[in-house]
Amino acid sequence: MKFKLLISLFVISWIALLVRVFDLSVKSNEHYEMLSQNNSIKIELSAPVRGEILDRTLKPIAINELGFKISLAPHLTKGKDASLLESEITYLLSMIPDLDGKKIAKIYKQHDSYYNHSYIDVVEFVPHEVMIPLYALMNLRETIKISPSPKRLYPYGASASHIIGYVARANQKEIDKDPLLQLLGHVGKSGIEKYYNNYLQGVAGERRIKVNARNVEIEELSTSATQENRNLTLNIDMRLQEYITNAFEGNIGAIVVMDTKGAIYAAGSYPQYDLNSFVEGISSSEWNYLINSVYAPFTNKITNGLYPPGSTIKTGLGLLYITSGVMNENFGVRCTGSFRLGNRTFRCWKHHGHGDVGINKAVSQSCDDFFYKGSLNLGIEKMASGLKRMGLGVKTSIDLPNEFIGTVPSRAWKKEKFKQPWYRGETLNTSIGQGDFLSTPLQIAQYTALMATGKLPTPHVAYKIGTRVVNPPLKDVLTSYEKMKLPLIQKAMWGVCNDKQGTAKAYLSSRFDIAGKTGTAQTSGIAQNVKNRLDENDMEYLKRSHAWFTTYGPYKNPQFVVTILVEHGGHGGEATGGIVSGIYNKLYELGYIQLEQPKSATPMSAQSNSLATQRE
Repeated sequence: MKFKLLISLFVISWIALLVRVFDLSVKSNEHYEMLSQNNSIKIELSAPVRGEILDRTLKPIAINELGFKISLAPHLTKGKDASLLESEITYLLSMIPDLDGKKIAKIYKQHDSYYNHSYIDVVEFVPHEVMIPLYALMNLRETIKISPSPKRLYPYGASASHIIGYVARANQKEIDKDPLLQLLGHVGKSGIEKYYNNYLQGVAGERRIKVNARNVEIEELSTSATQENRNLTLNIDMRLQEYITNAFEGNIGAIVVMDTKGAIYAAGSYPQYDLNSFVEGISSSEWNYLINSVYAPFTNKITNGLYPPGSTIKTGLGLLYITSGVMNENFGVRCTGSFRLGNRTFRCWKHHGHGDVGINKAVSQSCDDFFYKGSLNLGIEKMASGLKRMGLGVKTSIDLPNEFIGTVPSRAWKKEKFKQPWYRGETLNTSIGQGDFLSTPLQIAQYTALMATGKLPTPHVAYKIGTRVVNPPLKDVLTSYEKMKLPLIQKAMWGVCNDKQGTAKAYLSSRFDIAGKTGTAQTSGIAQNVKNRLDENDMEYLKRSHAWFTTYGPYKNPQFVVTILVEHGGHGGEATGGIVSGIYNKLYELGYIQLEQPKSATPMSAQSNSLATQRE
């Protein structure tokens, strides 16, 4: 029995040995052959040049400044002579005195090791005009390698900074996600630079060569060219962009200038910041200001600024009222200046009330009482679903990263977020764009385009990706009955800007008729026992209301939307009317607006006294 057991163990051992031999000699042959090939075939990548960004008139917005980088051979701190690095740095400083020797030494030592056999980049950028006279001489040294290295340059500095975005050094997380960044070093961090980064950065060229054990090239096996200079053309016109920046000077907030098909011709988030600061690394003091300032200069307020929309939502909400079946275009109220619900009083902005109010007057004079009472008839669920269908509380899908959604409050929303019931008073607050209602300036611009044409556009900054024109389709979101009644809302929006009692009439001087809606969005509550509210100009800055004005024009042939939000600007029309008028006149001057018969301009000063008491 023991003999049989020994024989069995012997046979099993030999079988296991034969299996292992077979695995090593036959099955693993392919694996070790591949390892061998990797040891003898080397792949060299060549970095593509990042595509440029141009405005719609082909003016450069983001370009590449010609220059060179300096790399040093590895192992200068290893072996018998460890002072080679010091001598090379001394040589570099003798050639280019402006270089930082300590920084070069620090970078080199961080990357030098026995396992690294590649040249180490120690100077990222030397301007073309500085390097060219020195190039031939420096390139003779075997320990120094000079390579082309373009640097991103933004000719307009801070203008349109939140739209264009910037490139900066890639971090390890970004490199792990896209290995090409190990070669490029920089990546789009925000704005258009980030959204279209994969297109703009191109594809690396590849050269496969055979080398011997000493890493000496023996044979070139194959090559592929870089795919580079992928230019991007924007809808932005920098002449208009510079104009809105100057017009908005001294204010905090956002502007969107968009055609009714969604093309963004100019847009600004204020304050702005210089994009060039980020290319080589921003200082700690600059960075601290950008992220800690109460004015939030680093926030793209166009897509990431969330504000109560105030009365700007009364246009779409009014359309829902008159097409609901519960109410119609003849729905009206008697506004006395306040409305009592339970133990709380809801005020209209006009202390003594608007009297008898229908849909036209409710929009053109912005009567809160009309919308309070209408909201109780319609109900919060129909209000919320209708406004979301019109583009509020959902992303616009603009070609910019990290767009915020905003909030259209509803019973279901509150239950999910706060686990609390909905109260009728919240319905009233929602009806005038207050309470938990939050929107971005871009959402309000898109929504205004819907009021102007009956179609919901997709906002887009890019005009051409290479040679392909960006032209997203318009969305049909209104019912046939809503489309039929939309002219009633459009007429009321015309009244905002043109009727004697319109909330914006006193502040406009455009060369043609425009339509719109003002809004004064409160940022602080008013106690129930306060009967006479302080004037906005008498309040502390941070307690003042946000000023909205969203418009389209020309009225009879809508071509453009202009939406402005001034943080803590007070009354919508007063804070923004002059800026809006100037933008439409500039659009006309640049040839973007075509008119049949321009309206003669009326000086703003001639009207301001008689209507100075208007709120929005």
